[in-house]
Amino acid sequence: MIRTEKEYTEALKRIEEDEEFLEEQRKNLEEKGLTPEQIKKLIDPTISFNQQLIEEVNYYEQIRRGNFNPILNMHNLGKTLIAYRIYLGISQKDLAERLNVSPAQVSRDEKNEYYGATLERLQRVMNAMHMTVESDVKNTDKGSSLEIV
Repeated sequence: MIRTEKEYTEALKRIEEDEEFLEEQRKNLEEKGLTPEQIKKLIDPTISFNQQLIEEVNYYEQIRRGNFNPILNMHNLGKTLIAYRIYLGISQKDLAERLNVSPAQVSRDEKNEYYGATLERLQRVMNAMHMTVESDVKNTDKGSSLEIV
């Protein structure tokens, strides 16, 4: 997941570099007489990585515009906290100052998508961003679950 403008810029640059590399690889492999099937097998991993990076860039751009997916379980809360910070235009350093912690702490928390963070810590982060969450407990086909809207 892209968490900062710097990572976003680097991802855009990497996508461009990967596309240039792929085109160069295709030409080199064709010149060596490989079949289209052989070329595909050789460059598929790079294409797959490039596509994943494009999806991350698209997600980052989506959340900067404020388009969030609903949180259907607590596992997605960390990712949503990061997305909301990005949407607000708050840097990790700014959030760290609001929380009175080091920027390295915010970076670690976000790298782990707040996995293992206490409810108290999650609430402090939400308060620092003036964020509220409303929840509704619903019965689903698979049993009861917590749906946060």
